[in-house]
Amino acid sequence: MCKYLMRTNLYLLAIVLTVGCASPGVRNPSGVPVTEMRADERGFVTGTGIESQDLVTVTDRMARSILDTPEIQNFGQIPRVALDPVINETRFPINKDIFLTRIRTQLNRNARGQVRFLARERLEALVAERDQKRSGAFTSTTDSRVQEFKGADFFLTGKLQGMTTRSSAGVSDYVLYSFQLIDARTTDILWEDFAEIKKQGLEDAAYR
Repeated sequence: MCKYLMRTNLYLLAIVLTVGCASPGVRNPSGVPVTEMRADERGFVTGTGIESQDLVTVTDRMARSILDTPEIQNFGQIPRVALDPVINETRFPINKDIFLTRIRTQLNRNARGQVRFLARERLEALVAERDQKRSGAFTSTTDSRVQEFKGADFFLTGKLQGMTTRSSAGVSDYVLYSFQLIDARTTDILWEDFAEIKKQGLEDAAYR
């Protein structure tokens, strides 16, 4: 009897472990409240709009493409890049600047010494810190004169544009993801690349 109960318990444990380690690509996770998935994987809760797998695909491609730009490779010193907000012209009310955040993070992690980004979104706090050092309230371990902030050599920005078609058969969405690297001195567009994704479905999804 004990052996039977032991085998039964081991069998139940195996079932639990199998369910817990199920492939993230489960289409209908019946009885499972949450399924953990990779960010680049298409899930069972989907729509025709901008999804996490699109974000991963697009930003990985843009990060690689930027490093191949001759103006970046041959700049002579480490180029400084500032981010300019992405323009969202699609019908999806998404967090548009997450694209630039991921591109920046990819380059900071994988291309150290080749490009440097300016923390302009933290400028208010940085200005306050600089002013405190200049007034003598704070000390500076790098330069007692507290030099001015570095200016940007390039601006990285982008635009999301979309087209939507609806009929009794469903909905179709096309999204164009375009990004530019702009010379801060001349306003020349030194680099530009794009990705495009089209999806069709029977039902639309709510995006926030």
